[in-house]
Amino acid sequence: MPAPVPAQATPSAPRPAPPRPAPPAAPPGSERGEEFGKTSPIALVVILLLLIAAVLIRSMSKRLRNVPASFDEPVPGETGADGLDGESDDPEPRSP
Repeated sequence: MPAPVPAQATPSAPRPAPPRPAPPAAPPGSERGEEFGKTSPIALVVILLLLIAAVLIRSMSKRLRNVPASFDEPVPGETGADGLDGESDDPEPRSP
């Protein structure tokens, strides 16, 4: 004999979903924990900044090699560090 059905069936409220089980803990000796993989974007930014700094330093050192030792105008009759007196032996001045 089938079970009797109540005369006034009211819809029941939706049942809450059962709680999710916690993820398994990392086994002992494993380096992967909750924070695994979250530092990779930060590490990428740091590596890119270091590469940019290295390129800029290298470029600047190349440019600094071409800078003269002094920006002072040579005084006529005075010998500079290169042994030249600053005056040219050419009778005509050179045009740029």
